[in-house]
Amino acid sequence: MTDRPPQRTPNRQLAALIAEAGFSNAGLARRVDQLGLEHGLDLRYDKTSVTRWLRGQQPRGTTPALIAEVFTRRLGRRLSAQDLGLDACAPVYAGLEFAATPEEAVDIVSGLWRKDSGSHAELRKIAFTPAGLVVPSRDWLIGRADERVGRGEPGPGTEARVPAQGRASVPRQRSTDRGPGQRVTGGDIAALRSVAELFRTLDHAYGGGHARQALVRYLEHEAEPMLRGVYGETVGRRLFAAAADLTRLAGWTSYDIAAHGLAQRYFVQALRLSQAAGDRAYGSYVLITMSRQAVYLGHGREAVQLARVAQQGVGSSAPPVVQAMLHSVEARGHAVLGEVRACTSSLVRAERALDTARPGDDVPYWARFFDEAQLADDFGHCHRDLQQYRAAVQHAERSLQLRAPAFARSRLFCRVVLATARLGLGELDQACALGAEAAQQASEMRSARATEYVRDFERRLEPYRDATAVRNYRDRVGAIG
Repeated sequence: MTDRPPQRTPNRQLAALIAEAGFSNAGLARRVDQLGLEHGLDLRYDKTSVTRWLRGQQPRGTTPALIAEVFTRRLGRRLSAQDLGLDACAPVYAGLEFAATPEEAVDIVSGLWRKDSGSHAELRKIAFTPAGLVVPSRDWLIGRADERVGRGEPGPGTEARVPAQGRASVPRQRSTDRGPGQRVTGGDIAALRSVAELFRTLDHAYGGGHARQALVRYLEHEAEPMLRGVYGETVGRRLFAAAADLTRLAGWTSYDIAAHGLAQRYFVQALRLSQAAGDRAYGSYVLITMSRQAVYLGHGREAVQLARVAQQGVGSSAPPVVQAMLHSVEARGHAVLGEVRACTSSLVRAERALDTARPGDDVPYWARFFDEAQLADDFGHCHRDLQQYRAAVQHAERSLQLRAPAFARSRLFCRVVLATARLGLGELDQACALGAEAAQQASEMRSARATEYVRDFERRLEPYRDATAVRNYRDRVGAIG
């Protein structure tokens, strides 16, 4: 006699949510398929699939997280796969979630680090989804601060338990291999900050691909054990702030190598870690980082919305340099959309804000790069996108005069903007000379963005492909290899 298959339990949680959302079985399946396409997945569910889920069958792979996201968008509250009576999926696909608690945030981001450290080629294929920007930015804007982030500390009025044999002895030496459960110190956090500066310097000079994997492995092997260690409230806030900065940097370097879906997930998780840190201003910086990625990918409307959410979240109390940065990034989004008046207004606000900055202002470390050179760079990009080439030349040249050599990739971008503007003015020889310099620099970097800037310039050269200057350009670039 053969064994009968086990009886499945009907999924009443899913049934109740389908009724609350007003979905038909076919309507739910269609929305899951559409969301899958946003994530680069070819799913082909139908009403029969939903019927099977209701009868207790568990969908495989990434589908539980996608179903949860469909209901989250419909009902306006964050729902997990477990809330639907479904098995959770791999953390990398849950990376667009804005976690409900600091503990959940650590689980999500550490799963992302581990997955990335072990198989980054797979993650680089994940698609960027504009719709995935809405819920995290909204939850950050309206979410309440985390009341407690400390971990493993004794509660108020209680004494930490200390082994009897250790009370009068010399403190034991810390292990050289950090593991979960160890106490986090100020020195640990200082080390995280120093490492972030090191990787930031490498990124500026050589591109995100130069040391990205080393950064991710550092997060996995050093930052995660700290987050799962023992710390009080003050140290915990500082720890989450340092982890947010490193995670944003992991996203930035992923963005620079064109792993856009992965970068988006890192940015969302950095945003959540910054909330646990209680650092509203840094959260606004993460949002405008997300806005810059949206600009690069041509999603101007989303870029503007992210910049405005950042402005709302940080308020008018932010230092002038931060205010200038927020308005400047909003201008970039308007320029992509061709909105001349709105772009000009944002640029004027940015310029006025920077003009009010004073040497003694208390500027966050992450905003210190935003100076006259960066503002001129943003002006140049905006005028290029609006085809206002004479103004683009003026601002790009100013940025190149002011920008320090250490910001090699930014200088390359600005040089291509200048080349494009010269081309728009009909100055073919100058444009090609500038473009060739940029191509040489791009060949020395590990930056997909640098390569794409050069390719964009070359596409603009196509109408002039038979001109002597363009043939000479191709010969110079061809010799680079």
